[in-house]
Amino acid sequence: MLWEVEGKWVVQAAVNVEIGANPSAEGADEDEGIDDQAVKVVDIVDTFRLQEQPAFDKKQFIAYIKFIKKLTPKLDAKKQKSFKKNIEGATKYLLGKLKDLQFFVGESMLDDGCVVFAYYKEGAADPTFLYLAYALKEVKC
Repeated sequence: MLWEVEGKWVVQAAVNVEIGANPSAEGADEDEGIDDQAVKVVDIVDTFRLQEQPAFDKKQFIAYIKFIKKLTPKLDAKKQKSFKKNIEGATKYLLGKLKDLQFFVGESMLDDGCVVFAYYKEGAADPTFLYLAYALKEVKC
């Protein structure tokens, strides 16, 4: 019911954009215009342009799960049966971690979009992301 994906903190290097100018001929320093500030980002958040949301309290989380249950008619019959069977276990698991979770949505923030949950396993430096499996769309590559 929940897919677990390991994220990784990565350093996003500064981008040097070549615009065809010759800084030394124009009396400027060679590295002028280059932002040498590297930024640490979580690969999954950066790649999928996820937007962090305020934390849910228990009441908000339960309301979100009720909303997700209303979307089950969008699943085929086989997946609906499995979803109904497994959603309670997934809900209990997430409720147990609620205080440690971070919440993310896609940049479009669609109303029927899925919330992605993230937390740090004990002693881990990198986050683990949890996805509701049936809320994902299958894409063949």
